[in-house]
Amino acid sequence: MTRVVLAPDSFKSSLSAARAAEAMAEGFRRVRPGAMLECRPQADGGEGTIDAVRAARPDAVVRTTTVVLPGGPHEARWLLLGDGTAVVELAECCGLPLVGTGDPVGADSAPLGVVLRAARGAPARRIILGLGGSASTDGGAGCLRELGVRLSGPAGRDVPPGAAGLAVVAGADAADLLEPPPGGLLVLCDVDVPLFGPRGAATVFGPQKGAAPALVPVLDDALRRWANVVGGEPEAPGAGAAGGIGYGLSAFWPATMVSGAEYLSELSGLPDRVAGAELVVTGEGRHDEQSYAGKVTGHVVRLAERHGVPAAVIAGSVTVRRPEVRMVGLVALAGSEREAMRRPAHYLRLAAARLAAGLPHAG
Repeated sequence: MTRVVLAPDSFKSSLSAARAAEAMAEGFRRVRPGAMLECRPQADGGEGTIDAVRAARPDAVVRTTTVVLPGGPHEARWLLLGDGTAVVELAECCGLPLVGTGDPVGADSAPLGVVLRAARGAPARRIILGLGGSASTDGGAGCLRELGVRLSGPAGRDVPPGAAGLAVVAGADAADLLEPPPGGLLVLCDVDVPLFGPRGAATVFGPQKGAAPALVPVLDDALRRWANVVGGEPEAPGAGAAGGIGYGLSAFWPATMVSGAEYLSELSGLPDRVAGAELVVTGEGRHDEQSYAGKVTGHVVRLAERHGVPAAVIAGSVTVRRPEVRMVGLVALAGSEREAMRRPAHYLRLAAARLAAGLPHAG
């Protein structure tokens, strides 16, 4: 019997990873009703991390904490596992879909700090933090402020939120910093970029957060100033994750940074299921160069390659191709981005049916 593993990421602002996997399965069944389909929705530390952990850990209990966003109060979900581990997802606290791109200079990571403080008070003996999909480029300054770090500018004055504060910050006093969890902080990163520079947080991701070209070097300079104040390891892989939150947190709390895609795929048992499959299908909203720098799709493709299993990618749009990987773009199927966004599940089913028709043996 044909066995196909369906392991997509979420399609940002359109479909969760679980719903995307279901739509793919529906498309496959239209063409290969006898195929054995295994849905293993994935995440990389960004949007969908909590859902991925819940699917793998039946002992997970959902908690909520109220945070204040530009649009008003928001109930941010987080998890408390049976062993006392808290799982916090930045995208649930202050992700780009929640905050928007209207204020790339003032966007702040403070809501994440509010949720981390709540998790620490649960009390969590260990915290797993999924970074990805942030709206801010503040180096984690807002988050640290909520954890007790006092940031000061010239003459000891308080600094404004967001990257605007980094441009004038002169000191960071950690005397009142909340104690880290005794089991430490595990940070799940979806990218491996440094804090600043040509591959840094502002240069690579600033435009996605609303930064105009002229603003990008300003944000980059602000992150450099922040690193001069804080110290730490701004060049470490993942330091630039989520606008530099990975860097800021690890400078004050003992933290281990790992690939979110790899960690969560192991948690879901994906490597064992890939072995021996006829096809592995992954997917995301946009498949580009960044997909192979820590994202789910790049990780799944490489995992399939290691096991000698054919891989396919279904994405909203495809801007980078690999000859050994079959790729289907939803925009190409739909005829326009607007139509693809209007009915994403429908076009996912069509794309999956197209892949199913190309399998060499009927299931």
